[in-house]
Amino acid sequence: MKYFRIKNILFISLLLIIVVLVIIFSLGRAEKEPIIEENTEVETLILKYGIPADSFLLKEGVVANNQYLSHILNQHGVGLGTIDTIAKNSLPVFDVRKIRPGRKYTVFQTPDSLQKARYFVYENSPVEFFVFELFDSLRVYRGEKEVKAVSRTAQGIIKSSLWNAMKDSDLDPMLAIALSDIYAWTIDFFSIQKDDRFRVVFDEIYVDSVRIGIGEVHAAEFEHRNQPLYAFRFLQNDSIGYFDDKGENLQKQFLKAPLKFSRISSGFSGGRMHPVLRIVRPHYGVDYAAPRGTPVVSIGEGTVIAKAYEAGGAGNYLKIKHNSVYTTTYMHLSGYAGGIVVGARVRQGQEIGYVGSTGLSTGPHLDFRVTRNGSYIDPLRMESPPAEPVKNEYIPLFYSYRDSMMNKLEKVRWAEEKLPVEDTVD
Repeated sequence: MKYFRIKNILFISLLLIIVVLVIIFSLGRAEKEPIIEENTEVETLILKYGIPADSFLLKEGVVANNQYLSHILNQHGVGLGTIDTIAKNSLPVFDVRKIRPGRKYTVFQTPDSLQKARYFVYENSPVEFFVFELFDSLRVYRGEKEVKAVSRTAQGIIKSSLWNAMKDSDLDPMLAIALSDIYAWTIDFFSIQKDDRFRVVFDEIYVDSVRIGIGEVHAAEFEHRNQPLYAFRFLQNDSIGYFDDKGENLQKQFLKAPLKFSRISSGFSGGRMHPVLRIVRPHYGVDYAAPRGTPVVSIGEGTVIAKAYEAGGAGNYLKIKHNSVYTTTYMHLSGYAGGIVVGARVRQGQEIGYVGSTGLSTGPHLDFRVTRNGSYIDPLRMESPPAEPVKNEYIPLFYSYRDSMMNKLEKVRWAEEKLPVEDTVD
């Protein structure tokens, strides 16, 4: 009995020794190994233009009038020799003579008492920038900021013009340009009426959380003269175009008008009072009143067959032959676009000249004329065949895309009632 009692005491003593040793060992490891908490914050690197901004002092500015790279860098302690070298090194990438007033720049300086300039960054546009390394090899390279496309839907009603409708709906007026380009073959924007209306699915472009413009228009409905006209952006055969709800191409052989955002001051007529000669005679064209210098474009692809000056009538004018049937004439121009000579081939929508008041004219306007098989026709009544529609093999895909976009358009309520917009970032 005494033997078993001694044995139990020894066993308990041994057990206590083991427990003490385990505790001592654990405490030793605890001193050597730091305790890592799950919520420990990790220091993040702050980058600006791809440069660790938190390692420098940043001096931001805007290029002033008559200010050059040498002025800016010299003000920040960069020597003229270094400036001359980096200007030469930059030529294959960026010509420093093209630095423009109003553009932003940033100088990265060392955070010590010397505050030496190490980088100079010039923003050539809201997206594009150029980095000048002011040390070692004085390297210059190009960069781009991250661009985000935010999908939006919107609507508007015409009260005076498409441009004003955009402003009334607090939309970027450049959306008016985009819609006029999309519907250029379908709608004559000089004849849009009050209470015509539109709704649209499009992208807004953001850089540094700042809206810088609009991106692609994915779908639109323009109700003109109570007739809905649809446009859906669709890719086929590596070519992007706009098609109506039946898959017909919105692009036609001819544009509806040779210039944008003007007004018709005189229409096609077999007899009208000439504003200068004060006699009644035919006017076989359409007069578009517009400020002097307004760009004029060719309504279709063709070849320049005449470029001349006629003192007693047309002033500076151009004639473009589009095919064996149609020829267009552009009169009273103040001048011609570069490369426009007799025999030159022009594209549809290509700038060919500028509104003026040369020849017999009471003010700046474009006299635009069209002949079909040698006879004058009213440009406003001219029908134009469409380009290639959606191909048969793409029809199922197009219909699926059309239906999804149509669903988005129909969720945009007309008039002034606005639904919450669900923005998505691509």
